[in-house]
Amino acid sequence: MSSSTKTPVKRTKKSSKKTTRKATTRKTTKETVRKVKIEELPTVSLKKNLKQEQQEITLCVLRVRGAHGMRRTIQRTLHLMNLYSVNSATLVRSTPSVRGMLQKSKDYVSFGPVSEDILKNILKKRARLTGNKILTDNHVRRTTVYKSIDALAKAIYRGKIQLKEVKDLKPVFRLHPPIGGYPGSIKKPVGAGGTLGNVGGKINIYLKKMI
Repeated sequence: MSSSTKTPVKRTKKSSKKTTRKATTRKTTKETVRKVKIEELPTVSLKKNLKQEQQEITLCVLRVRGAHGMRRTIQRTLHLMNLYSVNSATLVRSTPSVRGMLQKSKDYVSFGPVSEDILKNILKKRARLTGNKILTDNHVRRTTVYKSIDALAKAIYRGKIQLKEVKDLKPVFRLHPPIGGYPGSIKKPVGAGGTLGNVGGKINIYLKKMI
């Protein structure tokens, strides 16, 4: 009888030791994982913010094609960018939402990073205020913190201000058809010898012919 009673006592002691060891190892692993996660969070968020800032540049979006056969969702997207007619252009920042809009409307527009010089020329020659008035340095001084159109263009190029933030300034430029036409078909993407989609720096060549 004594031997039978001793065996369960020994088993219970061994099992308790195993459970305590497992519990301590689990606690230590959880604590180390938490410490690692807390230390890594700020560095990851900073990297993401830096990548977003590097990717967000000023783009010029130019409407090339008309509304024939266009779906309503695409037409609505173009209207959100104030592109109601052919040969109209606007300036946007390449945020994730804007990149999604450009992807949706890529079969009707050309877009790419605008140069600072071309942006200055667009503002001087094609920017219009309410009442179809020309944008002047005087209006820029009165309605913004900038002293001239050149300074305003520099700020827009760097993303410090947007067109809609300038009082009475229309957020769209009405351009004339390109002199000599586009270098490719207006019904094909740029990869297939056309002028649609992300044309990169070629957008400045198009705009130079249309200002």
